[in-house]
Amino acid sequence: MFDLIFVTAHTAHAFLARPVDDATLARLYELYKWGPTSMNCQPGRVVFVRSADGKARLKPALLPANRDKTMAAPVTAIVAHDTRFFEHLPTQYPRNPAARDMFANNDALAQETASRNGTLQGAYLIVAARMLGLGVGPMSGFDSGAVNAAFFPDGRFQANFLVNLGWADPAGFRPRGPRLAFEEAVTLD
Repeated sequence: MFDLIFVTAHTAHAFLARPVDDATLARLYELYKWGPTSMNCQPGRVVFVRSADGKARLKPALLPANRDKTMAAPVTAIVAHDTRFFEHLPTQYPRNPAARDMFANNDALAQETASRNGTLQGAYLIVAARMLGLGVGPMSGFDSGAVNAAFFPDGRFQANFLVNLGWADPAGFRPRGPRLAFEEAVTLD
């Protein structure tokens, strides 16, 4: 399983002409929703863009280098976070009745917590997608303001990054890039 998720996995730049059905996307959510977040805050939100209309709204926000592969991907996940995630804390984190107000009364803390934990949830989505055999192509080459305007016009959700999803076409794999050595990336203190 480790090989499937990390060691031999490649970023998907091309996908087979095979749709990703609703059941697979539901299973994906059922897996990644269990990843831990601080205070069980779960600010992550996802839009699975599959329709021609959705792709048309997404396309202008993409950098030119990302347009063709994103338009060809069966699904593009907009990984976002809920800026008012704390409204769910009374049910999601009932052990601390003051948790909601802690964030409701401190916008900077709420935004930092939403961004950090929403990013974690996006990473869980990537790992879970690979566990299901899906190829993933995460990217940040897009105009988040344009995505927010097109998909989250009320401003409550904020786009963080995109992930193209589908059944990877190995012909689109690129040679794996090198990784930093343990000594370069890790400090033991």
